[in-house]
Amino acid sequence: MNHFDTIVIGGGPAGMMAAISSSFYGQKTLLLEKNKKLGKKLAGTGGGRCNVTNNGNLDDLMAGIPGNGRFLYSVFSQFDNYDIINFFTENGVKLKVEDHGRVFPATDKSRTIIEALEQKMKELGATIKTQTEVVSVKKNEDCFIIKSSKCMWSCDRLIVTTGGKSYPSTGSTGFGYEIARHFKHTITELEAAESPLLTDFPHKDLQGISLQDVTLSYDKHVITHDLLFTHFGLSGPAALRLSSFVKGGETIYLDLLPQMSKQDLADFLEENREKSLKNALKASLPERLAEFFVQGFPEKVKQLTDRERNQLIRSIKALKISVTSKMSLAKSFVTKGGVSLKEINPKTLESKLVPGLHFAGEVLDINAHTGGFNITVALCTGWVAGSVHYE
Repeated sequence: MNHFDTIVIGGGPAGMMAAISSSFYGQKTLLLEKNKKLGKKLAGTGGGRCNVTNNGNLDDLMAGIPGNGRFLYSVFSQFDNYDIINFFTENGVKLKVEDHGRVFPATDKSRTIIEALEQKMKELGATIKTQTEVVSVKKNEDCFIIKSSKCMWSCDRLIVTTGGKSYPSTGSTGFGYEIARHFKHTITELEAAESPLLTDFPHKDLQGISLQDVTLSYDKHVITHDLLFTHFGLSGPAALRLSSFVKGGETIYLDLLPQMSKQDLADFLEENREKSLKNALKASLPERLAEFFVQGFPEKVKQLTDRERNQLIRSIKALKISVTSKMSLAKSFVTKGGVSLKEINPKTLESKLVPGLHFAGEVLDINAHTGGFNITVALCTGWVAGSVHYE
């Protein structure tokens, strides 16, 4: 039975970075991944371009991590988004920044990021075994015993980076939760996050319309970002982000022109009172949306009564949409919920219940928005979990 200082289960971004960190600190490290290739889910992120991090400040990071982001203050004090940028730059990856601070490889290929992580692990001497599915994890007095169908290994430190339950086609089956439960850890309620929203909105005429920087709101949550009308409801970053705060049954509001106040819109309509209502609205909205909003109103702007004008402005600034549900976990980007953070040391990501057991990435009860925040959490928690902390 081969013995390692550290074994990492799961070859996504958290697992790869944990193996890099552990090897960097001189640990004899083994990374186990059941898929044929490392980073299967990572390969599909950002439309296959891999939105590897976000270049915002700490406040921006916290705003991008609605699910228990505060737990990560200690993690980010050790390794943050700027360290991610430096890591890839120093390892030969050219990066570029796009809108909303999203950072991508200049190649626009996720393979660039995965290959850089793989190369660094090899350079530091980590052992990588793909197509190796772990079937059991136990601990005796001295060490952890990890079994696959063919092999058995032991280690002093075990790092679980198996992801959540979203996108099971990438290998995210929730096995990490089983490991955690085996060691008496609490798993908080699991639900879909960063999920498209199913709505009762009459969207047939609007299907495929893409909008930039509109505002979706529910309760005290206000999200300004891009939005896509689909055959089932709403998708795009604004809908995905709001999905962290709804379950189904809520009424949300869409402001199609957040850069204009109601008074600005009233003034605009007055300035264009001689035009047809559709042509006036086309100056600020896509044509199909303009057609949608003019239904039931007079043809000309000047024919609007005060009541009709107010009703139209209210619809454009706060369109009511009922959320019927979210996409299932299997079709959502992120799992909300996971290993309870009350049982995890925030400085080391080590279990408070089992010495030597660490968790990193999406298996933890942390969820972040798309736009580079989820991968940031994975890479940063991976580095910290893999680090050897000298007390």
